[in-house]
Amino acid sequence: MNETDFQLFLWLMSGMAVMVFVALQFVKAGYGIFRTASWGWSIPNKTAWVLMEAPVFCVMFVLWDMSRTVYALPAFLFFLLFQLHYFQRSFIFPLLLRGKSRMPVSIVAMGVLFNVLNGCMQAGGLFFFPPAAYAEGWAYLSHPWVWAGILLFFLGMAINIHSDRVIRRLRKPGDTAHYLPSGGMYRYVTSANYLGELLEWTGFAVAADTAAAWVFVLWTAANLVPRAAAIHRRYREEFGQAVGNRKRILPYIY
Repeated sequence: MNETDFQLFLWLMSGMAVMVFVALQFVKAGYGIFRTASWGWSIPNKTAWVLMEAPVFCVMFVLWDMSRTVYALPAFLFFLLFQLHYFQRSFIFPLLLRGKSRMPVSIVAMGVLFNVLNGCMQAGGLFFFPPAAYAEGWAYLSHPWVWAGILLFFLGMAINIHSDRVIRRLRKPGDTAHYLPSGGMYRYVTSANYLGELLEWTGFAVAADTAAAWVFVLWTAANLVPRAAAIHRRYREEFGQAVGNRKRILPYIY
């Protein structure tokens, strides 16, 4: 793939993100609180999350090795940040899940497809067609927006991990009831875990400053913003006034 083809790939991925955003206004992805039998055959959540998230971790590692950029900065630093998130998401997060929830295979398959494409996209932006500023090497890391982005990345990761922990602790073993999360950023939004992930990838895009990273932010918003809105409506239906003034995904805004 040459640089022109890669740019076309980014435009196609952007267009697909817009279509996904529109589709999710009408369809609730059938996992978690919205899982129904109509989504077909399902597998245990722990297995599903590993199968769905591990491909991007592997794709990025293989493409990093193929690129022969080795430990060149700043690309290697952003590669480590990306891999840190997906190591946690692929191999730690699933092991911490409780209960016997399941995920439709169709959702897993769509997740695998996106993650493989995203791995190719991020590797292209970091290793094969990086910004000209990456030629500065270490000096690139002296720019203030790089560290602002890295701080935002870790803030988002902390919010995401803490929020997932809050959700895990809502149920006792064997309990299948729904509960309203509280504490942490759940004081401000009903989907604090999604807020954390959106902040995380926005910070990554600010620091890495690649078009591919910003397309990933677009995809993250396209997937999570409609779902956060649907969860908010569901909580309003189930818990009414207990939801209070909490927003959907962005504190005080939306």
